Amino acid sequence: MNNPHHMNPRSLKSRFTTRFLRALTKIRAQKPISSSSPTEIFRRYRKIKVAADKSMAYSVRSRKTWSRAMLWKLRSRSHRRRPVKTKFRQSVMKNTKTTTTTGEDGVGFGVEASELRELVPGGEAMDLCNLLDETAHYIKCLTTQVQVMKKIADFYSL
Repeated sequence: MNNPHHMNPRSLKSRFTTRFLRALTKIRAQKPISSSSPTEIFRRYRKIKVAADKSMAYSVRSRKTWSRAMLWKLRSRSHRRRPVKTKFRQSVMKNTKTTTTTGEDGVGFGVEASELRELVPGGEAMDLCNLLDETAHYIKCLTTQVQVMKKIADFYSL
């Protein structure tokens, strides 16, 4: 009854797969690889990485802060070569690294929280509760991304 080859079209994995394959098709249709130089390989890698990130962020839609932050970052990168840190972001990052919050058990988690804030897109502006929720969702999405990319690689290596 349940065919494992058919995904729920409303699932995150299905939405990501559709968008990512469409993006890969566009990348492939662009200028073909002229050489296997390290520079050319890196450019191709960056295009695929951006396509994967953009596909995942669009698949999540604007329900999560990390997806909105990632899309904003990708859009601002397309307008500039290097992302510019805003004064607001710099002040938030400065403040989060110096504060330590103590939990109910008396254990401080300021260092870990600041490390998470650096890893999760948009994390620098989140309180700890939202940061943990967004981190869990971001990890779920990254896991989905890896699973899909692995299946694509397995398919093309046959």
